[in-house]
Amino acid sequence: MSRAIYPGSFDPVTFGHLDIIERSSKMFDEVIIGVLCNSAKNSLFTVDERVDMIRKMTEHYDNVKVMSFEGLLIDFAKKVDATIIIRGLRAVTDFDYEIQIAQTNKVEYDKLETIFMATSLQYSYLSSTVVREFASYGGDISRFVPAEIVPMVEDKFKK
Repeated sequence: MSRAIYPGSFDPVTFGHLDIIERSSKMFDEVIIGVLCNSAKNSLFTVDERVDMIRKMTEHYDNVKVMSFEGLLIDFAKKVDATIIIRGLRAVTDFDYEIQIAQTNKVEYDKLETIFMATSLQYSYLSSTVVREFASYGGDISRFVPAEIVPMVEDKFKK
């Protein structure tokens, strides 16, 4: 059975993330969305809010699970018995960064393979950072995130 992890902060989850989730769910028996709990990062949403958000957006997939983790990705992969990491790439600059991490993970855990998926063209510009930036200035984020997520993001900036 193929078990893959799609790790990230997902702060918030975007259409680009959901596109990678949908496509990877067709490629692997099981996909675990690993929501990183990084105390060094100043996240807009708590890890529990991000997990709940993604669960709601992916509940129609039988083979997708959502879990939070902290620490090293390789330790999480061992814990859930996954041997595949999925990473979305928007541009060459993403690859430069991601290949170093993939190679380091491979050195530390030789059973772990990283699969790079090119982001669908319509989402190639999109990141959670873009969503937060637009939202912070009251911009319309409805083209970036699902309708259910829009008020959640907007509420964070009203406080």
